[in-house]
Amino acid sequence: MPKIWAFITDFFTYETTKSVVVKSRSVGIINRVVQLLIIIYFLCWVFLHEKAYQVRDSGIESSVMTKVKGFGYHNNRVMDVADYVAPTQGAAVFCIITKLIITENQFQGFCPESGSKYKCNTDEECDKYLGRIITGACVNSSRGRRCEMEGWYLSLIIEKPLNEQPMMEVENFTIFIKNSIRFPMFNVTRGNFPSSLNATYIRSCTYDPEHNHHCPIFKVGEVLRYTGQNFSTIAQTGGEIAINIEWQCNLDESEERCEPHYSFTRLDAVFQKNGIAKGYNFRFAKYYKNENGTEFRTLHKAYAIRFDILVTGLAGKFNTVPTLINVVAAFTSVGLGTVLCDIILLNFLKGADQYKAKKFEMVSESQLQILLSREGCSQLSIQPEEKTSDDSGTVSLCLDQQL
Repeated sequence: MPKIWAFITDFFTYETTKSVVVKSRSVGIINRVVQLLIIIYFLCWVFLHEKAYQVRDSGIESSVMTKVKGFGYHNNRVMDVADYVAPTQGAAVFCIITKLIITENQFQGFCPESGSKYKCNTDEECDKYLGRIITGACVNSSRGRRCEMEGWYLSLIIEKPLNEQPMMEVENFTIFIKNSIRFPMFNVTRGNFPSSLNATYIRSCTYDPEHNHHCPIFKVGEVLRYTGQNFSTIAQTGGEIAINIEWQCNLDESEERCEPHYSFTRLDAVFQKNGIAKGYNFRFAKYYKNENGTEFRTLHKAYAIRFDILVTGLAGKFNTVPTLINVVAAFTSVGLGTVLCDIILLNFLKGADQYKAKKFEMVSESQLQILLSREGCSQLSIQPEEKTSDDSGTVSLCLDQQL
């Protein structure tokens, strides 16, 4: 029973730390400067710049529709949108063809392979390539004897030279971008141009980052200029351009101020120093049938500028939980000034030993035995050489003369 009562008595005791007041101006200045820097960091960076009092939504839902307009002249014919844009659905990724190499009247049949590795003198030399495409026969061709293949005849022989001039009118083509987004956490929906814009304005405007940043129509030449590219060069080899639409919205303000910011980059710039995979091109074919039902095709090798519309977004709004968390973190961090000053006092001042003696109380094993042998008092409440005092328990040290 006495042990139980002693446990209850110990449980309902109150403990507090002993304060040591160090009357040192230099240490005090260091303490206040560190605290001031911590407070400035939290106020200016954490709360004002990073807006840590907000809850954030980065799970943006986005829809993009594009439309290209313009007429060009290439391969002795006028080209419109249906000729030079692929795919035609108006998606977030599309290509504007700048140059076409056309191979007409290709028929399915047997013909010699064009690659130099398929040179041969006998059929036996073609056996190592034998398969569903290579027949295994060694036949004559305009480039010498080659292994025979089954496929579209004359697929590469009559391609036009690669130095053919591109369609220079592409530089003046326009791209219309319609982007709608939604932040599901806040149920906020926005579009990349305000509803107040009328059709007359949209038909006549072009995007300018300073004077016309609401306009959703972009001139191809201007987009390339923003990325630091030369149109004549990229039109010859093709390339990949990103149009970035970034939504950074502070929903503590009016939703009308939630507007997109555009930026432009060349995605394949890293490959421009590589002579193997430079530029961007692809092949497609158009198929026909002659009067007797034989199928033939026209093969197109297209050099194009590929545009990727990339949409990112982040919205924030005041919330009590992150605000309280960061306020508590700020008050806790202010205590780092005390930690720094303790390190200075304990290690770098002449009065370090005096400070240690006041801050830390060493109890030997023999003293513990004496404490344990006493009756009627708690082990935690008894201090060796206990003395009564009328002061607050705060010990003052004057260390200025010892610095």
